[in-house]
Amino acid sequence: MQSGPVTAKSAPRMRLDALFRVTSPSEAPALASQYEEYGVSGLWAAEKDHDPYLLLALAATRTHKATLGTAIALAFNRSPMSIAYSAWDLQGMSGGRFVLGLGTQVRAHIERRFSAQWDRPVERISEVIRSLRAIWHSWKTQTPLNFEGEFYRFNLMTPEFVPPQMDHLAPPIYVGGVNPRVTRMAGALCDGFHVHPFHSKVFLQRAVLPNLQAGAAAAGRSLDDFVMCSSAFCVMGDTREEISTMRESVRRQLSFYASTKAYRAVLEAHGWEEIGDRLASMARERQWADMPALISDEMIDAFAVTGGVDEIGGLLKEKYAGLLDRVAINHGPEAGSAHHDDRLRAIAKAIAG
Repeated sequence: MQSGPVTAKSAPRMRLDALFRVTSPSEAPALASQYEEYGVSGLWAAEKDHDPYLLLALAATRTHKATLGTAIALAFNRSPMSIAYSAWDLQGMSGGRFVLGLGTQVRAHIERRFSAQWDRPVERISEVIRSLRAIWHSWKTQTPLNFEGEFYRFNLMTPEFVPPQMDHLAPPIYVGGVNPRVTRMAGALCDGFHVHPFHSKVFLQRAVLPNLQAGAAAAGRSLDDFVMCSSAFCVMGDTREEISTMRESVRRQLSFYASTKAYRAVLEAHGWEEIGDRLASMARERQWADMPALISDEMIDAFAVTGGVDEIGGLLKEKYAGLLDRVAINHGPEAGSAHHDDRLRAIAKAIAG
């Protein structure tokens, strides 16, 4: 690795992606087709209230160019073998457009919502990734499977359980995270990284990139082909009133993230830890309505991009040049909202230009 100022690799043009959110899975094919028509380069499905693999399988039936990925799917609530089958099938049916994005979630959800194991999450997700690659290698090369790890063991794969061969490489694997250890692990082992939407340019420069580079250096690998992705809070509108209303909505959302201990590293990059402590205390007392008042305009400017609809695309490019390869709008024009089609097309055109 080269020494000197911490910067991201030089990259091709930034791409505009979309967070793939639906009320019902039945909406997925048509919505995916619409997004591709708007000029969106990728669709990312999160594991929240639907199975992300199912949503992307449906999206694959009506899209032809867009990247289809999980951002993120949970790594510990399924056996890696189950993940391997889903990802392999999606890579095949999408024509090689699938990206497997994994994350650890937090202990309470894994242990109490899924009744699964969460301990030592960085070591565990690292082993999930290595076992997935071992499984895919066995399928691709038709050689015996023999993976022995600390958490997982896979040593049985008879021919009738090997999926059909496909004319594509195994899916790339990204991880999502905030804290240094998982970021270093991503630099050492993964093909890309999903930066949490609660971030700033300063956090990317001072924390994310140095840790990715440290992990890559320790593993003796280059980040030249590594892909950086995130979604951005966007405060936009056609009028000052619309922008002001959205700004207050973003302020409320930021107050929630800033109150959460798991994201304290983001505040530390700015010296705002005390605000995080105060917000955490207010959250424990359920003082939700009072929390946004602690999010200053300076903080909104650090964590969000603000401007007219015709400006947002250029502002995103300016903020994330050399830092992100792919960006989605986290808080902005949602499908079905007024002017959604025209707005998204304009932003996609500005970013691609």
